[in-house]
Amino acid sequence: MNPSTDNSLWGWFDKRLGLDIVSKLAREKEVPLHRHTIWYYFGGMTLFLFAIQVVTGILLLLYYRPSAENAFESVQFIMAEVRFGWLIRSVHSWSANVLIAVLFVHLFSVYFLRAYRLPRELTWITGVLLFFVILAFGFSGYLLPWNTVSFFATKVGTEVAGVVPFAGQFLVRFLRGGDEVTGATLTRFFGFHVAILPALSTLIVGLHLLLVQRLGMSVPLSAESRGLKTMKFMPNFLLRDLMGWLTALAALAALSALFPWELGEKADPFAPAPAGIRPEWYFMFMFQTLKMLPARIGPVEGEVFAVTVFGIAGVLLLFVPFMDRSANTGRPNRLLTVAGWAAVVYNLVMTLLGYRA
Repeated sequence: MNPSTDNSLWGWFDKRLGLDIVSKLAREKEVPLHRHTIWYYFGGMTLFLFAIQVVTGILLLLYYRPSAENAFESVQFIMAEVRFGWLIRSVHSWSANVLIAVLFVHLFSVYFLRAYRLPRELTWITGVLLFFVILAFGFSGYLLPWNTVSFFATKVGTEVAGVVPFAGQFLVRFLRGGDEVTGATLTRFFGFHVAILPALSTLIVGLHLLLVQRLGMSVPLSAESRGLKTMKFMPNFLLRDLMGWLTALAALAALSALFPWELGEKADPFAPAPAGIRPEWYFMFMFQTLKMLPARIGPVEGEVFAVTVFGIAGVLLLFVPFMDRSANTGRPNRLLTVAGWAAVVYNLVMTLLGYRA
């Protein structure tokens, strides 16, 4: 029976929304099977963890109060008075960190498999933009508990923005809402975190998923020439995705129950910065780089040099598909491969050094 002509609830909605088109796409979609198929699951895992962030963030938003006078106390109330509030906050914090870790893996797997090649350049660009937006989520959300660590880490992080050539002072005032980190900064970061960044991420995720659906999943060049087996997306691949999501959910629940996210002490802007202030792990490689560089590198200040290099690296990452002209010929691009592995090793080494210091 055609669901669009029967009298079922599906048929009722299908006549008005055209759901049969979506159903047909899901039935016909296939996933290539090869030795790198496992990397396909990280895209779905990223989407699942992002959904957890949205759900837990909305629940926290019901009780959170974005002001310097009430932010810390509202989080304290969530953890101590709201039923399972401590668990929701811990899941939100842990899933944010796991999301960024999975996103790193997904980004580099696409990079090394050269899945950005024609015609998927826009898929890569939207993915990298989403990566930057998620990092911005992490930075803006870090201040919201208004505790000592988050306050001084944000102060250091926004000071780094101040060394950006030509636009430094503007960026500092834009981020802080003034010259110092105050309640205005907290309100501004709250606006970024719950309004501006969600709007951007919704737009980019929607476009990214549309491109993935439109162009299909990339096949590695090493396997493209061979006849490949395929797997139906519905229900075969989706069920495997669901198994991974359930495993991730169980891991998040275990981490949250065994290692609940601590709140610390309320921020005091007039107190001295405690020793050992550092950012979250995903910014540690930048932080450690700034610590290790000399005050001046030739005629340029060390911090200005580092921030400029990181900015150029971000732009180059965005335009990788247009730099790899041999991607569609099957010839290896050793320069980009070496650059990718160098970036991975550099990030790991600098992160470990940052935590050992």
